[in-house]
Amino acid sequence: MKNVYSVGQVNSYIRNMFSQDFMLRSIYVRGEVSNCKYHSSGHLYFTLKDEKGSIACVMFSGYRKGLKFRLEEGQQVVALGSVEVYERDGKYQLYAKEIIPDGAGWLYEKFERLKKELAERGLFAPEYKQPVPKYIRTLGVVTAPAGAAVQDIINITHRRNPYVQIILYPAIVQGDQAVPSIVNGIRALERIGVDVMIVGRGGGSIEDLWAFNDEAVAQAVFDCTVPVISAVGHETDTTIIDFVSDLRAPTPSAAAELAVYDVRSFLALLSDKKEGLDRRMKSRLDREKLRLGHMKQRMQYVSPANRIREKRMRALRLEEDLNAAMQRVLEERRGRLRLYAERLKGLSPLDKLCQGFSHVEDEKGRTVSDIERVRPGDLLTIYMKNGRAFAEVKETAAWDPQELQGRPAQEAREENAGEEKE
Repeated sequence: MKNVYSVGQVNSYIRNMFSQDFMLRSIYVRGEVSNCKYHSSGHLYFTLKDEKGSIACVMFSGYRKGLKFRLEEGQQVVALGSVEVYERDGKYQLYAKEIIPDGAGWLYEKFERLKKELAERGLFAPEYKQPVPKYIRTLGVVTAPAGAAVQDIINITHRRNPYVQIILYPAIVQGDQAVPSIVNGIRALERIGVDVMIVGRGGGSIEDLWAFNDEAVAQAVFDCTVPVISAVGHETDTTIIDFVSDLRAPTPSAAAELAVYDVRSFLALLSDKKEGLDRRMKSRLDREKLRLGHMKQRMQYVSPANRIREKRMRALRLEEDLNAAMQRVLEERRGRLRLYAERLKGLSPLDKLCQGFSHVEDEKGRTVSDIERVRPGDLLTIYMKNGRAFAEVKETAAWDPQELQGRPAQEAREENAGEEKE
């Protein structure tokens, strides 16, 4: 038998044929999604089918990062990728690199262009984002008046805080009139002065949500002075106002939870604070009561009357000490006074007169101590110990040193004794 090939050789040959076909290397395939499976490894396995056939598809985790929506059963999509043969099983499949919803490809391109343009203009810049107030009293809502979105917002708001007032602007959220209606709603609620505003709607296709991708709506959200929370579609849906708004919520229900503080949590917090304050106050009161009890016990041992008696006895002792000190000072001063008196007595002119000395004055009351100051005929007053005498000078004579030497020794001794007393 000639030209016999192994299974592997045949599969490899067919694989090479597929790889050499330029069309199969980059091909768009349209179909309905079925057998969709998200693997734990991050790969995505699914099948595309139509009324005439089906083809197995796989999107590896590296390309899945660019998937902008969640692939689900029954979706009509267009997958871009390459058709290749898996040699081990001898089966061919589509290796998808990009998946977009069927019929919405041009909308995605328009979305990306507008997103890039607005980002370059700074509408997405974080420095322009306004903080959402924690406690609000009025909540503005721009959405369709009839629908699950507005009902979810109302229910969650009333559950979290029944005191918050909801002001609804019934806007058209789909169709040709949606854009001006949403813009008018934002401006109207801004004029009213609500505390925070929710702009959004429930889920839908990209065509249904397209009004929230309009540049006029994005500009109105950017210009609004009231903090805006975007809540469009489901968690996987992304619109332009999600990037422009001050805060993005994955769903309208989540937007209500972000906008309205749960009053029950607040009351629970107040209750916890109150209990903590009560505990601290009780603990402080207990400590003060214990301290007061200790002070009362100390007062029982330290009586005020006893302290007064002790102070009185101490005052008496201090008084006695003071009197004794004063007596000592007085005795000391008396002794010094007697000493000074004795010294003064020795210097007293009267004492000198008692010793036989006299004091002589002239007519003008001047003391005469020099013989040169008197002349014969001058009148003198002589003071003695018990009186005075008036005399007239008859004659004056100066001392002769020889006469002084010839004086009797007894007079010299008496004079010396008088000088020592002086």
